[in-house]
Amino acid sequence: MDINNIITFIAVATLLVISPGPNGFLIAKTVPLSGQKSGFANIWGVVAAFYVHGTLSIFGISVLLVQSAQAFFVFKMLGAAYLIWIGMKALIGAFKVTNTELPDSVPKNIKPVSMRAAFSQGFLTNVLNPKVSMFYLAAFPQFISVNESAINAYALVTVHSMVNFIWFSMMVFMLSRIKNATNNVRFKRWLNYTTGIVFIGFGSKLALMKNG
Repeated sequence: MDINNIITFIAVATLLVISPGPNGFLIAKTVPLSGQKSGFANIWGVVAAFYVHGTLSIFGISVLLVQSAQAFFVFKMLGAAYLIWIGMKALIGAFKVTNTELPDSVPKNIKPVSMRAAFSQGFLTNVLNPKVSMFYLAAFPQFISVNESAINAYALVTVHSMVNFIWFSMMVFMLSRIKNATNNVRFKRWLNYTTGIVFIGFGSKLALMKNG
């Protein structure tokens, strides 16, 4: 695997990372409500899921998702149900913010997400997303020759993870710096409404996605 392939892969991965998706919206919801550490826990969950998908793709298990309509349907419906569930929780959280609270106060009835829960959210959002496996199945043959070892495939997974970590870390730091604004009750209500609608939209889109 030469340097040109690595640079090309970084460019492709960067374009995918910066495009709007559930990971960005998850972190945008987590940091204002639960803080910087929980935002990084989201990111580590995302990275862990990449290595799961990468391993499945390297050993050919993910091919089942492409070749088996039944396996693909079950897997994508699990992912869609999880995304819609996150969206419904966010909408419920928005309704719990009462109008009697002061504009700049922190809602007492919205509990911060724990580090473990934030990690699980980042992990499950990605490990249940068949698009990640399909990305690796499509990328590996283009950037790695048949004769190359699995180490090079894991190198691409690591590069993809680093691009995600850098991009979303910048998002976490940015959201942390404007925490006073994001602590506003109206902002939190708007954020929950937006997150809920977006995640339900992502889940519905995933549910309607066709195999191949």
